[in-house]
Amino acid sequence: MLEEQRARLEKRTRRLRRTEPIRRMLRETRLHPDMLVAPVFVTEGSHRTEEIEGMPGASRYSFDELPVYLERLAGAGIRGILLFGVPDTKDETGTGAYSRDGVVPRTLAAIKPSFPELVVMADVCMCEYTSHGHCGVLNGKEVDNDRTLPFLARAAVEYARAGADVVAPSAMMDGQVRAIRAALEGSGMDDTLVMGYSAKHASAFYRPFRNAAGSAPAFGDRRSYQMQPGNRREAMEEIRQDIEEGADMVMVKPALAYLDVISEARRRFDLPLAAYNVSGEYSMLKAASLNGWLDEKEAVQEVLTGIRRAGADLIITYFAEEAARWMKEGW
Repeated sequence: MLEEQRARLEKRTRRLRRTEPIRRMLRETRLHPDMLVAPVFVTEGSHRTEEIEGMPGASRYSFDELPVYLERLAGAGIRGILLFGVPDTKDETGTGAYSRDGVVPRTLAAIKPSFPELVVMADVCMCEYTSHGHCGVLNGKEVDNDRTLPFLARAAVEYARAGADVVAPSAMMDGQVRAIRAALEGSGMDDTLVMGYSAKHASAFYRPFRNAAGSAPAFGDRRSYQMQPGNRREAMEEIRQDIEEGADMVMVKPALAYLDVISEARRRFDLPLAAYNVSGEYSMLKAASLNGWLDEKEAVQEVLTGIRRAGADLIITYFAEEAARWMKEGW
């Protein structure tokens, strides 16, 4: 009799997972389209929609084609985009990054009136615009940190004036958030948010992005200014510095190989935290699904849930449109 009572009182957690309605009701980590940000690549010219090599399903858009894509994103429930410019011409000092006539300011001025509810984030860097492909101006073969800061600040101000809700410095220059915040406030752009690419690691998972943006360095690499993958304590220091310099939001990039960094940042800091599910992570899942090795929908759900569970408030992902539609269907 005692054994029977013990059996009846035994904890059976499987009861919590018995049916789909029960599982949905008790789900701890939930995803919503509002949490997703879609990276967007805009080019100069017209009538151009170019599939990105190594990123099946992702494209670059010219000014006139971009609104069609933005309508699709809005229809899926996406509320935010992260904008990258892909210029036709480049030079040593990346003039197109901070020119008022550059591809990003012109795009912002064109799309914001038509999409007033869209939160537009503008990436602030110089690698797409420099002939050498590095994220700042050079002193010989080295990126000159302090000489680069005024260029980044000037770009951020131009983007804010053109309509960016958020400027997102990604160059990993020391002091970039402070320089940008000061320039914004000195230009009357006090309300513009700054999202620091605070813990941006030197990663093998960026290669497809460099095809998308034409931003591969002509020599060397970016390890002298992007973070070492093995340094979690240093990542916390980078985030802390960006917060002290005036960042309104912070980011960990990439996401999948850095879930511990996302989790640690969530425990330590109270600011909104973004995680960038980068191009190489997207390409891996796409390749596996196209080869029939994975179920894409299930794999994407699991990956995005893992990033959210680690502590990210926002997930920047090339799966944004597809994932938002799947969520609406009842993930």
